[in-house]
Amino acid sequence: MWGGRFSDKPDALMQAINVSIGFDRRLAAQDLEGSRAHAAMLRDTGVISAADEAAIQQGLADIGAEMEAGTFPFRDEFEDIHMNVEARLRELIGPVSGRLHTARSRNDQVALDFRMWVRDACDRTGAQIVALQRALLTKAGEHAETLMPGFTHLQPAQPVTFGHHLMAYVEMFGRDASRFADARSRMNESPLGAAALAGSPFPIDRQMTAKTLRFDRPTANSLDSVADRDFALESLAAGTICAIHLSRLAEEIVIWMTPQFGFVKLSDAFTTGSSIMPQKKNPDAAELVRAKAGRLLASFTQLSVVMKGLPMTYSKDMQEDKVPTFEAFDALELALAAMTGMIADIEPDAKRMAAAAGAGFSTATDLADWLVRELGLPFRDAHHITGAAVKRAETLGSDLPDLPLSELQALEPRVTEGVYEVLTPQASVASRRSYGGTAPDQVRAQIKRWKEYLG
Repeated sequence: MWGGRFSDKPDALMQAINVSIGFDRRLAAQDLEGSRAHAAMLRDTGVISAADEAAIQQGLADIGAEMEAGTFPFRDEFEDIHMNVEARLRELIGPVSGRLHTARSRNDQVALDFRMWVRDACDRTGAQIVALQRALLTKAGEHAETLMPGFTHLQPAQPVTFGHHLMAYVEMFGRDASRFADARSRMNESPLGAAALAGSPFPIDRQMTAKTLRFDRPTANSLDSVADRDFALESLAAGTICAIHLSRLAEEIVIWMTPQFGFVKLSDAFTTGSSIMPQKKNPDAAELVRAKAGRLLASFTQLSVVMKGLPMTYSKDMQEDKVPTFEAFDALELALAAMTGMIADIEPDAKRMAAAAGAGFSTATDLADWLVRELGLPFRDAHHITGAAVKRAETLGSDLPDLPLSELQALEPRVTEGVYEVLTPQASVASRRSYGGTAPDQVRAQIKRWKEYLG
């Protein structure tokens, strides 16, 4: 390729560090699609003849068939996917193949191919997030009334329902889906036609190629077109946040499966055993999903460091953009699929969770609310009395619902038997009817809202 300027071949080490076909072959479909659109535009604008365009299109179709059949000859000597396709096209149709690169550089070519790949990856990931949300909605609907303890600081706080807990993740993954959609919207501009960095002197139609390739518009600055990798960084940032959410849910599954909690069970499909301890049933799928957040964060950090401080416009450093992005989406897509499977598979132990929901003085806030509502006490006074009641119950070795009325009246004489109606976990959950609360009717309302939104 460099024959006109260079007289010697590159050193073997130069070839080794420079070659990228080992990983950028994943851009093959995008490269062929971009080339087909570029050739059609060159014909329509009169830059190349219809006969030359027809030969190029046939050659590209033949290359696509070879790739589909697994017979395409990927060769390191041609460095990357772009030159591999160009070299093979020349072998198939001869010198006319050289016309395809008119008004195009590898700089805008790779910017296009990579942007299209990331766009496709965002679409796949968005669909996977919706599938996970649907699994969560189904499970939440089955357990809208199943009691469990709600935690702060991993200490019992207030009773909630398992359905309400799962719906929290529906909200979190909904924000993840919107981040990918936002990133996709911003990246949906075509850099094709920016050429090396300054644009092209040929009468090209960038609007045509943008429309053909399903972009909203062409990019507006040729320098930025080839220098930009924001689309990959933003997608990796969205992926990292999504992986963090997956990791949080995975961690809860791991905790819930311990004998000390015993809240849920996973079948053999998502657990493994031990090579030495025959009794073990390990939540390895959840643990591996939990770890994927590190992979995503590492990829985002890696690409951020590559791009930091690069002068305009294209530098070969940017060849290092693809591996972390490919690896990140591979990891995220696998984690989403695994979590979707686990949510469909998971079965809660309702009795165990209900017992835990009432432990640890979890209805203390309900007592304080009753004192405010029924006796008109300021909340801070009610909070103080309730704290004293908890301390007294702790001393007597009982829980709040079992604390004698005389003990409560010693702290506030106006307390009546009616207080015990609010001190059960069931009553506590049923009372939380504010919008977005844990009351079963509120949980079902949110499930309905999300099902209508997702369609």
